[in-house]
Amino acid sequence: MLPARYRMTRSTEFSTTVSKGVRSAQPDLVVHMANDGDDPSGPRIGLVVAKSVGNAVVRHRVSRRLRHSVYPMLDELQPGHRVVIRALPGSADATSARLAHELSEALRRARPRLGASA
Repeated sequence: MLPARYRMTRSTEFSTTVSKGVRSAQPDLVVHMANDGDDPSGPRIGLVVAKSVGNAVVRHRVSRRLRHSVYPMLDELQPGHRVVIRALPGSADATSARLAHELSEALRRARPRLGASA
């Protein structure tokens, strides 16, 4: 489970991260990553699982899998990092291991580009 202090809750956080951050796409998800260097509260993670992924049961399952996958990766993120994970329709059929691998790969690819743009 992802502790509450690491969760994005405000729409402004989501929109700022998506518009100003770097984007890294994978087959089943898209990761937007931004750096808010002046906020030492820790990394913040937001999930976007739209109705195109499936019905409510499927969307909640995908959300749980993504939250579970991102939790061990929190140590790799800097305190000012903001991450929005957008699930694509293919994520409904993806296994937890596949989602974790794609998430890890997307974060790995986004980090160097984030440093260059910040």
